[in-house]
Amino acid sequence: MPSGALFDLGWIPRRRRPATARSVLAGEAAAEAARKSSQEVPPVEETPAEPEFPVVGDTAAAAFFDLDNTVMQGAALFHFGRGLYKRHFFHKRDLARFAWQQIYFRLAGSENPEHMADVRNSALSIVQGHRVAELMSIGEEIYDEYMAERVWPGTRALAQAHLDAGQKVWLVTAAPVETATIIARRLGLTGALGTVAESVGGVYTGKLVGEPLHGPAKAEAVRALAAAEGLDLSHCAAYSDSANDIPMLSLVGHPYAINPDSRLRKHAREQGWRLRDYRTGRKAAKIGIPAAAGVGALAGGAAAAVALQRRRR
Repeated sequence: MPSGALFDLGWIPRRRRPATARSVLAGEAAAEAARKSSQEVPPVEETPAEPEFPVVGDTAAAAFFDLDNTVMQGAALFHFGRGLYKRHFFHKRDLARFAWQQIYFRLAGSENPEHMADVRNSALSIVQGHRVAELMSIGEEIYDEYMAERVWPGTRALAQAHLDAGQKVWLVTAAPVETATIIARRLGLTGALGTVAESVGGVYTGKLVGEPLHGPAKAEAVRALAAAEGLDLSHCAAYSDSANDIPMLSLVGHPYAINPDSRLRKHAREQGWRLRDYRTGRKAAKIGIPAAAGVGALAGGAAAAVALQRRRR
């Protein structure tokens, strides 16, 4: 029987040397299989996508953001102090002290309790005797003058992602609750947890209600708010730059280290937390994460302090 009778493969040339029927069958079958496989597009293997976060429609989730150096470059109290000085609330020596406190904060890269107490006492002495409504109105102006341009775009985008997912977003800060509330409202956030200064008849007494909202106190505030709002903390996210906020970050299921100090960076890496750094310069380069904003306020604060010292001589 002629070999061509085994398969109807007219495109295959006739063999030129003797072969057994089985070898002819094997060869022609292999050629046909090769021809077909070359015309087929292999399926693309899909890699599983990362879980969506924030999860749209998850009403049990919310986000908590530290303020100083997380949402905004520098300390809110320093910027507020600059605005009050411009309005003659205090003297040049007080502004020089605020400038030095800001420089210390930036160079140290972390919040020292004694340093924070010094900042607190400075602020309380300045607002004592003033009306709450007056400071709130001035705070709106100061935000436009000194704070709006210092908001980190990267952190702002993170907060907006939670808002777009239908979640509430809160600032959690040691700054006065009035200042924090103004910033939260201007950024379109839900609200703010902050340090409460005592007032009687709408006038500041120069004392605090309890202690500053700092360190473990932030964690307690988040825990209390979550209970009141019916939130599941394992669904929530928290963002901070400071190791002092590890208690708050440890409460939630999605902790983020933002522009972290050295202690928080080390802890975050050990725990597998996500890091984001939006600063430029040597610190951001060490972390190896893309940065997107400058730290010129340090030079400005130093220059202000030097200029004030020269004027006093």
